[in-house]
Amino acid sequence: MDARILAVGASPRASGNTDKLIAAAIKGAAVLCGSDTVHLRDYTFSPCVGCEACRKTGACAKFHDGMTLIYPKLDQAQGLLLASPVHNYNVTAWMKAFIDRLYPYYIFTGERPGDWSSRLAGQGRKAALLAVSEQRPGEAGMDRTLEAMRLPLTALGYEVVAELPVYGVFQRGRVARDAEVMAKAKALGRKLAQSLSAS
Repeated sequence: MDARILAVGASPRASGNTDKLIAAAIKGAAVLCGSDTVHLRDYTFSPCVGCEACRKTGACAKFHDGMTLIYPKLDQAQGLLLASPVHNYNVTAWMKAFIDRLYPYYIFTGERPGDWSSRLAGQGRKAALLAVSEQRPGEAGMDRTLEAMRLPLTALGYEVVAELPVYGVFQRGRVARDAEVMAKAKALGRKLAQSLSAS
């Protein structure tokens, strides 16, 4: 595992606000560590169907799709940046499918329900979250979107070290005109990279 960051973007819109924020965050991290960026729209993959075959194999045996290309990147990167626009008060369908396909990393013991753990835990893995919405502060959606990314990552053994909610932006790429927000995204990436170098 390398002290590098895997950035996962879940926007269906190329060169949009989510992409701009990811680019800024990666730029902030670049002084301290390397990175890979994955835009889920560029991959064809199925959502988890709950077949539970991965409980025996430790890997998804149901599908051989785009996630097969992403898993090795995730394995090798100590840092993870998840970024999603708010869609219908939550993460996008791409982000939800991606998170659900992380199920093979769980280890279950005995009968279900029962004890469980994660193969990613105890490795000093760190994460940061970005979310962008058309809604203004106080309107529904942002908290749920960040939580939908934070809770699974925490369960998988990541320490979420930084989060950036960005409000009131819709037009494609418009966020790039907001120097303050872009600086915050850059600082988020730098903080994630610093947390990796400190661990």
